[in-house]
Amino acid sequence: MTSTAPAARRSKITPERVQEFYDAVLEQLREHGYEALTMEGVAARACCGKSTLYRQWKTKPQLVAAALRAHRQGTLAAVDTGTLAGDLREAARIAAGNSGRDTRLTQALGHAVLSDEELQAALREALVEPELAAFDAMVARAVARGEIAAGHPAVEFLPAQLMGVLRIRPVLEGRYADADYLVRFVDAALLPALGLTPAPAPDPDRAGAPEPVGRRSR
Repeated sequence: MTSTAPAARRSKITPERVQEFYDAVLEQLREHGYEALTMEGVAARACCGKSTLYRQWKTKPQLVAAALRAHRQGTLAAVDTGTLAGDLREAARIAAGNSGRDTRLTQALGHAVLSDEELQAALREALVEPELAAFDAMVARAVARGEIAAGHPAVEFLPAQLMGVLRIRPVLEGRYADADYLVRFVDAALLPALGLTPAPAPDPDRAGAPEPVGRRSR
């Protein structure tokens, strides 16, 4: 009976090691842009063989997309406040938390996002489509609750408006879009377009203060 040697096992990469690869990708992306980023350069910075990267991510666009996804803080998929207005405000806060980080890296990608179809597809799969699905879920819940009508014409433009203002503020004003700015944008532009009235902002001076006796519910 002829014995055969067991197949070589692929060594497991720890989450910490994966993060080192992602950090190397983002550092090279910031320093050199997408076009100059190479799997060899990432491997050298992360002190590994480039075959390790190719086994895990197959191509440069897939590795870059995975690094950008891991770099993000918070996702819209978990947002469910019970109202569409609340969901959009929370989405604005999450987007603001990633504003400076995402915008700098998007700028580093440059025109490659538009000219490289493989990169475009990888970014859509890793970053764009999950967020669009989250917006769709917010709207579906709002329709089910009767907050807005199905097929409301403003719904189509919600992701473009929120993500667009996130990207354009640094160009127009030289500042990233923070949470206050984006929430005010939601209240001033998105909610009125949907026919929703923003609730008045809570008065911080009255937070936690006892309700006057004459106004207590009986």
